[in-house]
Amino acid sequence: MNPFRLLSAILGIILAIAAVAAFVGGISLIVAHAIFRDDAGYVTSPAYALASDSYAITMEGVDIASRPGDWLPAGLVDIRATVTAEGGKPVFFGIGPSDAVDDYLSGVGRDEVRRLGDRRVEVTYRRIDGNAPAMPPAEAGFWAVSGSTSDFQSMTWEVEAGEWSLVIMNADASAGIAATASVGANIPFLFAIAAGLIIGGVILGALAVGLIVAGFGNRAGVSPPAPAVGTARSSADQARPVVLEGHLDPDVSRWMWLVKWFLAIPHIVILAFLWAGFVLLTIVAFFSILFTGRYPRGLFDINVGIVRWTWRVGFYAFSTLGTDRYPPFSLADDPTYPARYDVAYPERLSQGLVLVKWWLLAIPHYIIVGVLVNGIVWSQSDFVGDRVLEIGGGLIGILAFVAGIVLLFTGRYPASLFDLLIGLNRWVYRVIPYAALMRDEYPPFRLDMGGSEPAAAPEAAPGQTATT
Repeated sequence: MNPFRLLSAILGIILAIAAVAAFVGGISLIVAHAIFRDDAGYVTSPAYALASDSYAITMEGVDIASRPGDWLPAGLVDIRATVTAEGGKPVFFGIGPSDAVDDYLSGVGRDEVRRLGDRRVEVTYRRIDGNAPAMPPAEAGFWAVSGSTSDFQSMTWEVEAGEWSLVIMNADASAGIAATASVGANIPFLFAIAAGLIIGGVILGALAVGLIVAGFGNRAGVSPPAPAVGTARSSADQARPVVLEGHLDPDVSRWMWLVKWFLAIPHIVILAFLWAGFVLLTIVAFFSILFTGRYPRGLFDINVGIVRWTWRVGFYAFSTLGTDRYPPFSLADDPTYPARYDVAYPERLSQGLVLVKWWLLAIPHYIIVGVLVNGIVWSQSDFVGDRVLEIGGGLIGILAFVAGIVLLFTGRYPASLFDLLIGLNRWVYRVIPYAALMRDEYPPFRLDMGGSEPAAAPEAAPGQTATT
């Protein structure tokens, strides 16, 4: 690939990732703005039950644009703290500069909040031993905002730049604190920020698509993808729109599969960026199909190329181990490589089906593909939500590992196991074009084993299951 085209493709992929992040961030902010705000405009956290037998509960070192060069516009964020006394004693709540709070609480016994979980009981503390404070907290004069309550109180604070600490104590500075607290934030310009992120994401996305097409597109324009091994693109395309083939090398090494995952790292890094671009291009294609019924041909060829590249790397290193030939760094079809993939370009796609096929109709296949690729995962969490045990493994990965073990000790790759792995991968790679909006034909619930595609089956109606 020409260095300038390669640079264009890499820059386009980086912009695509930024575009997706900006767009998703903007949508998330709009959802928060529309759904989670209360009547006063605040998005509020859950109410956490805080309890300590020490003299203070703190959340320390909250950094708000305190470093040189940081910028925080005045009035950008308002914070509302709501505290309810639960232990029968008046409770003090204050926000103050971290340096001043550290001086006030130096040598004072306290519990520092280290983690807030998803539920009210999920609060993790770090105990700092010490004695009682020298004075009640209200007598300290450094608080930016503070108050005391024996029942319920809300306080608001216009956020300022600096490093701040939050402190809850009994008003008389005695030990034994029990309170419920929540914090809300109000960003007056939230909707404008969200709109800016969405518009910026669209602009970055358009630039990314242009750069990706310039990098990976053909010099003389877009041409149809080459047919896969053993296939001829003809009228049979409509009956067999997706073709995946893989042919076992007869002299595959008995030990090289142990290091192929390492050798494939350059491909993995590039594919991580390419799949971010794949998501963005699919979003663009969604709107194109919705309004015109057509999948832009240039975007279609790029996305097919990304899936093709992924299949070659999987065939080499992870999902099949069927060859020792290093995969080419290319989206284009390579007639000489033993693993090949192709999707026939559809002239028209259903404008209605695009709304439901990728999430609703594909659910049965998602369940099966999840077992084939990721396995059935079981996990257990402790009381603060930390995962302590996870068991799982995709069927394809497990069978490929078994094939590698057999190959290591016998020097022969079991042909029947290879055929089964190709069939399982073929199922997965048939689902991808349907879920990624490339085709309307529903993937068949059929395990077609063997390196070559079977004879073309009758076409399934859009949204319907193909016959077996």
